[in-house]
Amino acid sequence: MVGESSRIAGRNGLRADAERNRRRILSAARAVFAEHGIDAPMATVARRAGVGVATLYRRFPTRDALVRAAFAHQLDTCARALTEALSDPDPWRGFQRLFETICAMQREERGFPAAFVAAFPDSSREHARVRERAERDFVTLVRRAQTAGSLRADFHPSDLAVALLSHCGLVTALPGDRAASQRLVAYLLQSFRAQAAREPLPAPSALSLRSLPLAAEGPSLALS
Repeated sequence: MVGESSRIAGRNGLRADAERNRRRILSAARAVFAEHGIDAPMATVARRAGVGVATLYRRFPTRDALVRAAFAHQLDTCARALTEALSDPDPWRGFQRLFETICAMQREERGFPAAFVAAFPDSSREHARVRERAERDFVTLVRRAQTAGSLRADFHPSDLAVALLSHCGLVTALPGDRAASQRLVAYLLQSFRAQAAREPLPAPSALSLRSLPLAAEGPSLALS
């Protein structure tokens, strides 16, 4: 009986240690990715977490798996925001909330922008389908808002990438200036309104939601 209790305690203790290691690794990964980009060496993450590289790879066998786990909450938040935007009877309100949610993620999690793209790599068919569906859903949201007369008719889906890249540059340069971030977001949203369309815009950018710069130094952005 005592022996069985000891074995259970041992197993529970092991699980507790493993969970603590997991939390340390994910916390360290977010910090390292924010400082050095998502291409930072896995060994750097292990050192920051205070675990061996072998321990890190047992928990997260690939960099992609680590990136996804480190930013799982933020990715889920953005995915829910898109779903809620599509279900909102007011397409402009849905569009606005989606944009504000992604910008908040950029502001609050410095490593998140690059992780947003890295979470849906081209090498994975499943995640490519998820990303493509998200892109289609965003286009649907844009068309609805334009049909309702609230989003300017010449808004192009790539304009979202341009706007988020601009915001990412601001929060990279001024990471603690929440007021500047919120003011830029408000400016951008006002410029998207149909009422703001006084003159035609230049041709859309060639940027897409999957081809944004992911440099470790300087602004980076991503969309799933």
